[in-house]
Amino acid sequence: MNDTRDPGASPPELENPETTENLGGISPAFIAQFVGAVGDGDKPALWRTVKELHPADTADLLEHLPPEAFRKAIHLLGKHLPAEAVAELSDSARLDALHELTDAAVTAMIGHLDSDDASFLLNDMEEDRRARILNKVSASDRAAIESALAFDEETAGRLMQRAFVAAPVFWSVGQAIDHMRTVPEDDLPEVFFEIYLVDPAFRLQGTVPVSGLVRHPRDTPLQAIMKEAPVQVHPEMDQEEVAYLFRQYNLASAPVVDEAGRLTGMITIDDVVDVIKEEAEEDILALSGVSEAGVNQSVFSAVRARSPWLLLNLVTAFLASIVVSLFAVVIDKVVALAFLMPVVVALGGSAGSQSLAVAVRAIAERELEGQLARRAIRREALTAMINGALIACLAALIVLLWFQDVKLSLVMLVAMGATFMWAGLIGILAPLTIVRLGQDPAVASSVFVLTSIDMMGFFVFLGMASLTLV
Repeated sequence: MNDTRDPGASPPELENPETTENLGGISPAFIAQFVGAVGDGDKPALWRTVKELHPADTADLLEHLPPEAFRKAIHLLGKHLPAEAVAELSDSARLDALHELTDAAVTAMIGHLDSDDASFLLNDMEEDRRARILNKVSASDRAAIESALAFDEETAGRLMQRAFVAAPVFWSVGQAIDHMRTVPEDDLPEVFFEIYLVDPAFRLQGTVPVSGLVRHPRDTPLQAIMKEAPVQVHPEMDQEEVAYLFRQYNLASAPVVDEAGRLTGMITIDDVVDVIKEEAEEDILALSGVSEAGVNQSVFSAVRARSPWLLLNLVTAFLASIVVSLFAVVIDKVVALAFLMPVVVALGGSAGSQSLAVAVRAIAERELEGQLARRAIRREALTAMINGALIACLAALIVLLWFQDVKLSLVMLVAMGATFMWAGLIGILAPLTIVRLGQDPAVASSVFVLTSIDMMGFFVFLGMASLTLV
């Protein structure tokens, strides 16, 4: 969307006062005024507001509304709600918005969206409603959307736009420019960075950046300024792999080709930025045992998302308790052990979490493959050894000063060092092993790593104590 309006400008009749507490570019006072207009049912003011705001700011504004005001605003805006703003909404807010919008309003929105964004919206709907809306859109839009929906979620096929600019490899710069000026505007993508050169079978031959068309005379053959595409994306490719390619080669766009090498679409950087954000959020939440989160998430959905992980943690906590129960006699005789056990496992858990976070990030960045994996394991082992020695010596000194017991201090020293060593190794070995098994290391690693560290810490500490103190 080309928006030359001053982003700080205020919509008519809704003054946006100066504030130092802006929420995504929208001030709290402006949000309050918008809520007032919603409460008054002032459709003209609401329509003018969303018309003047950038779609991203409109989405931000809507997400900061109370639930009732949000639903009423969507209902009042109806077909005047920009399609791009709906696409910018968070998952839960977008579902609520689509529920409030009529089929006619959604159909009108589909015509203003690229095929990837249109399929993104329709994917959230029930099949019968999706079919009704698809029957009302143009045949070309319907074919493009159905083609996108045929691919699995989180694949390149869902990200790619079916609208792109292609030219025969034998054309000149002038012919390409004239072609783009004469075709209907709806047949061109809203934003594109390069044109793709194809042979008569529509197989990709190379790319020409738009800047190349501006810099060269009209009679320059496109083949003379053509560059080989750094990457060719296949529709079945995972979106995380696509994001990696864009980061690796600093791409603004990339062509999508089928198995025969025929050009079928393109992926642009704006969609990849969203993927990078989504994947990072998923990893952060997964490491904390949460599958989803959001300020508008209901209590029920939050409980449903988090309770499975808490139940799993309950099981693992009892496994660690079983290990402790095996040494009930020694704990009964040396009460100080009960004070010191949490210290060993807490510090070991922190060390394991550090190693795990580094490993998951490195795996996502393709930094733990081949020789790099072995080098990383050695690094984490050495880091754990040094950190373990430093922390263990300090902990042993504190125990010695506190309890005046040399043997107990030695038990703390050995147990802490061993636990740190295990934490460093398991923190990197677990995610690497899980990746080899084809699973997501961010999802499956944290519970296993922390549980094993607890069990190892308790076993070594109490085992050493039973051998030396009883």
